Amino acid sequence: MNFEKLDVWKRAARLSVELYRQLRNLEDWGFRDQITRAGLSIPSNIAEGMSREGSRERVRFLLIAKGSCAELRTQLYIGQEVGFVPKMFARASIRETQEIAAMLSSLIRVIRQD
Repeated sequence: MNFEKLDVWKRAARLSVELYRQLRNLEDWGFRDQITRAGLSIPSNIAEGMSREGSRERVRFLLIAKGSCAELRTQLYIGQEVGFVPKMFARASIRETQEIAAMLSSLIRVIRQD
């Protein structure tokens, strides 16, 4: 399956790009590195999983992507509280991670049914 055609991959990739854009001037490099890695992990694992042959392997990588959504969401909550992440961006991104995670759950269900 061509992962580039999946809406979940497109949304995850856009979210990753926005994280880099919003946080490019953040001077706490450790936090910036951690949060951008979590964001980049989501579309990367979707791409890797959907490029695998077997459904078991696909699901494994999609579950990793879903876990990265939770990791990113946690970092957004914390980053917002300490003032590293603008509140409006954090709130929108938290919602986006929730929606991406739900989309991943649906995709996993479909793959498991095949």
